Amino acid sequence: MKALGKREMARLERELVACLTDACETAKAEIVGFAWLTHRLEPEDFPASLRITWVFEQEAHKAAAVAGQAKARMLALTGLALEQASIQLDHPAWHVRFDSEEACKQSHGGDWARRLKGR
Repeated sequence: MKALGKREMARLERELVACLTDACETAKAEIVGFAWLTHRLEPEDFPASLRITWVFEQEAHKAAAVAGQAKARMLALTGLALEQASIQLDHPAWHVRFDSEEACKQSHGGDWARRLKGR
């Protein structure tokens, strides 16, 4: 993907947020213990820097989801959101992470900004 200007990047990110919000709401209704999702990216290294983090309330919920059919569902929802935002990635699953509120509280005192920055 060619480098995007500030306006194009802002438009693309707004579109991505809207599509990920839809994926989040769908997952909340379908996946036990799923709480929210977020994304991070560095505009100068987009799309390689894109990271989408699916967050669960507890580690046990995350472990069960990642080991079961929910992982495939989350990856499918991610792929759909990326497609709707017109973002093409060779390997979308490489850009997806799974985490939990419980793990963030234990290792970063609940500071998600710090936790996500370090990942």
